[in-house]
Amino acid sequence: MTKLLLSLHVLAAIVAVGPVTVAASMFPPAARRAAPADGTDPGPHAAGTVELLHRICRVYAGLGVLVPVLGLATGLAMGVLGDAWLIASVVLTAMAAGTLIALVLPRQEELVAQVTERRLVDHRGTVQLAMFTGVFNLLWATVTVLMIVRPGSTTGA
Repeated sequence: MTKLLLSLHVLAAIVAVGPVTVAASMFPPAARRAAPADGTDPGPHAAGTVELLHRICRVYAGLGVLVPVLGLATGLAMGVLGDAWLIASVVLTAMAAGTLIALVLPRQEELVAQVTERRLVDHRGTVQLAMFTGVFNLLWATVTVLMIVRPGSTTGA
C-alpha cells in the first residue's frame, strides 16, 4: 500500500504541480507581449495565450490539492509524520499554496483583465508577479529536494 500511495503522490506532483510551475513562469512575459508598452499590435492570439496560461494555473492548482493529501497518507503509511523533514515539507507546501492563492493567481487575474480590455499592462506588475512566481517555484523545488533527500532517513540516500 505504501508503494501505491507514494507512486500516486509522485504522479500527482508531476501532473498537477508541474504544469502550474511552467504556466505561471510563462505568464509574466506573455502578459508583457500581449500588451506592448510601445503600442504595437500584439497579434491576434496574445490575449488568448494569457487567458490559457491563467486557466492552466487555476485548474492545476485545484488538482494540486491531491499532492499534500496523498503525501500525508503516504507519510502516515510510512510512519514518518513526526519526522522533521516531513514537517518542514508540509510547512513549505502550505507556504507555496498560500503564495499561489494569495499572490500569484490574483495578480494573474488582474493582468488578464488588463490584457483582454486592451489596457496598458504595468511592467512593474509583471515583474512583481514574476518574483512571486519564482518564490512559489523555489518553495516547490525545496519540497522536492526534501522529499528526495529526507534528512535522517534510513534509506541511505
